[in-house]
Amino acid sequence: MGSIREKREALERLIVSEAGVRAEDSAGRLRPEEEDGVRTCFQRDIDRITHSKAFRRLKQKTQVFLEPEGDHYRTRLTHTLEVTRIARTIARALSLNEDLTEAIGLGHDLGHTPFGHAGERALNELLADLGGFRHYEQSLRVVDKIEKDGRGLNLTMETRDGILRHTCDPLAATLEGQVVRLSDKIAYINHDVDDAIRSGTLRGEDIPETVREVLGKRHSTRINTIVEDVIAQGADSGVIRMSESVAEAVDVFSDFLYERVYKNPVVKGEEKKVLGLLSGIFDYFVKNPAKMSAEYLETVYTEGPERAAADYVAGMTDPYAIEIHNSIFVPMAWTVK
Repeated sequence: MGSIREKREALERLIVSEAGVRAEDSAGRLRPEEEDGVRTCFQRDIDRITHSKAFRRLKQKTQVFLEPEGDHYRTRLTHTLEVTRIARTIARALSLNEDLTEAIGLGHDLGHTPFGHAGERALNELLADLGGFRHYEQSLRVVDKIEKDGRGLNLTMETRDGILRHTCDPLAATLEGQVVRLSDKIAYINHDVDDAIRSGTLRGEDIPETVREVLGKRHSTRINTIVEDVIAQGADSGVIRMSESVAEAVDVFSDFLYERVYKNPVVKGEEKKVLGLLSGIFDYFVKNPAKMSAEYLETVYTEGPERAAADYVAGMTDPYAIEIHNSIFVPMAWTVK
C-alpha cells in the first residue's frame, strides 16, 4: 500500500499542478538523506525550521517599532507567521505546493538582525570590507551553516532557493518561492501601517485616498483585495503578480509607508543608537572571539573573527543584545557580601 509519505506524494500528483513543485520531484538536499516514512521532504523542512533556535528567537526581534509599549505590535515572528498564512492561501488557490510555500515562508527571515532593518544597516556598515550584510543571505547561512552547531538544517534545494530569493533578484526558481516574495510585501505594508495607527503615528484617514479606493478602507479588506488579485492574475497567466491597478495602489501605499513610518523621526528616533550598540558588541567579539558562544568558534578559525562576530550578533534578540552590551560596557554596582 505504500508509506504515508508515498500516499501524500500520490495525492500531490492530483492537487499540485505542473506549475508547482511536487515533493517527489524535489532536487534533493545538499547532503542526501533517506526519505521519511510519514513526511514529505518539504514537510520535514517545515519541522526543521520551526524547531530551530533561530526561529524561536524571532519572537524577540523587532519588526518596525523598537521596544514598543503594548502587547499587540508585530515582532519578526508574527510577521513571519502572517507572511506564511498569506502565502499558503495563494499557493492553495493556484494549486501550488503548500508545504514548500510554508517552509520558505517560515524560513525567510531567520537571518534577520536584532532591531529590524536598523540592525541590518548597522551590520552592513560593519561588514563593508567583507562585502556587507544582507538578511536574506544570512537566512540561508543560518539554515546551511549555523543551526545545529554548524551542521545546518540540510533543507531541500527548493526551500533554500526560496529563502535566498525572497527579497533579492533574480526571482526564486519556483512559483512557491515567488508567492512568498510577494506575500512578504503584502504582509508588511499592511501590518506596519496597522501598527503605526495603533501607536498614534498615523490615523486611518491619513492613508492615501487612491489606496482606500482601490484596496479598501480596512486592514483585512486591503489584504483580501491584494490576495484575490494575485490569485486571479496567476490563474489567468501562471505568473505571480498583481494587476496593474492594484500594483499601482500598492506602490502608492508602500511609498506612503516609507515616508510616514519608516522615515518618521519619532518612530525611528532611537535607531541612531542601534549602530553604536551593535558596533560596540561586534568590535568586542572581533577582538575577543573566545568570549563568543562555542558554536561560533569554528567560524573564527575558518572564516575569521569578523564573520563569526557578525553571525553571533545577527542571531541575537533585541533584549539579549542590550544585555550583552550592558554586561560589557556598563559598570556593575560593587557590593561587599
